Amino acid sequence: MFCGSSTGFSEEYRTSAAALGRHLAERGIGMVYGGGKIGLMGIIADAVIDHGGEVIGVIPGLLRSEEVAHDNLERMIVTRKMSKRKVKISKLVDGYIALPGGFGTLDEVFEALTLGQLGIESKPVGLLNVRNYFDHSIRQLDHMVSEGFLRKENRDMLLVSESIEELLKKMDDYKAPEVSKIVASKTGT
Repeated sequence: MFCGSSTGFSEEYRTSAAALGRHLAERGIGMVYGGGKIGLMGIIADAVIDHGGEVIGVIPGLLRSEEVAHDNLERMIVTRKMSKRKVKISKLVDGYIALPGGFGTLDEVFEALTLGQLGIESKPVGLLNVRNYFDHSIRQLDHMVSEGFLRKENRDMLLVSESIEELLKKMDDYKAPEVSKIVASKTGT
């Protein structure tokens, strides 16, 4: 799970995080995330826990010492660096979901997509597009395709929905591209 250490200005962000956490727990889907107790991270973790689900946190020691670590998780893994945290999360999950967030959230989403593009992973990457939060990012990706910097089959790796149920269905049905084509041909994409 990738999401903000803030809650944003709209109550809808908070209610969507809680609803997603409840939904994951009810479906028996465990959650691995950055280990925080603040922002949307804390809200979704609390919702999973409150509904009997499993939550694993992976936090760098620096953030743990800043007292942002959730103290009610089934398991907390502490890493030495942010980069090690991402590798550990990658090893533990079957797919990625992002809720609204900042630089860290986008960094994690694009790293997961890059791993898929390179064929290193074949896991689904989904955006829960609460309040159309990711619309500008999605338009940027479409612009990258139209300008010849991103292949459409790689753009299509990103799954997007405003509905929790629809996003989880897309993720369940996800098939990674057969062959990852990174280098553009002479004609562009």
